[in-house]
Amino acid sequence: MPGTRRQRLGLKGETAVTSLPCPKCKRPHVLKRLPSNFRCADIICDFCGYLAQVKTTTQQRVNDLPRSLLGAAWEPLNQRMVAGIFFPLFIVAVSPDQRSRAIYYLPADLQSPEMFQQRKPLSPTARRAGWTGYQLRLDLPGGHRPVRVG
Repeated sequence: MPGTRRQRLGLKGETAVTSLPCPKCKRPHVLKRLPSNFRCADIICDFCGYLAQVKTTTQQRVNDLPRSLLGAAWEPLNQRMVAGIFFPLFIVAVSPDQRSRAIYYLPADLQSPEMFQQRKPLSPTARRAGWTGYQLRLDLPGGHRPVRVG
């Protein structure tokens, strides 16, 4: 598996989600990984076209949802939120030894713009100076919680 440690972890999470049936059409073995750097989505159903995003994190206790997750580029996400477009979200929690995992799901219609918070741009000396990501907050009061699906 090439790439950074985070990229390899993300690949493991996406691969785990592809073992689930499609949440929309309910067919098994139809979820496929999209190419790297596809904007705002990681998984597609090759039967019904369902798109979803996958976030993978390392957790000491996979049965506990993380309070927040780091997201990718802010601008494409913000443009979609302004247009009212949200992608369903799978969260894969993996133990540090990678022997256990839990998969959680949050449908698009239960997401809100408040969950997605813009981070500070990278410093001028960073390799990708000025790039801005986001933080996905799962601990906001009154927010919907993802449910465990795997």
